[in-house]
Amino acid sequence: MEGADDAAIERMVDSKDLQQQSKALDKLTDRVEDRQLDSTRVQEAMASIAASAEADRHAMRMREKELAAVKINAADADIIANELELDRKVAERTLREHKGDAVAAIRSLLR
Repeated sequence: MEGADDAAIERMVDSKDLQQQSKALDKLTDRVEDRQLDSTRVQEAMASIAASAEADRHAMRMREKELAAVKINAADADIIANELELDRKVAERTLREHKGDAVAAIRSLLR
């Protein structure tokens, strides 16, 4: 009888040990699954950032095309550059941003 009790106790110990191992394995697999989900989220976020950056670049190209199409008076650019001691490119860009309006461009530069 004593042998039967020892066997039963051993089975209970083995059962508890198996339960502990099973719980540890579950925790480990949960962490791996969480990491996989996190990497998917990271990939989605990176794709979103890349799409946003591409949209920004496209918008900048369109804005530059718009500004390049604005006709400005070369004399206005010279006056603004000389009087405000600016680079001519800055004066031209500001004039283009203000659709060739020299007064609005000067006001903008003086702010």
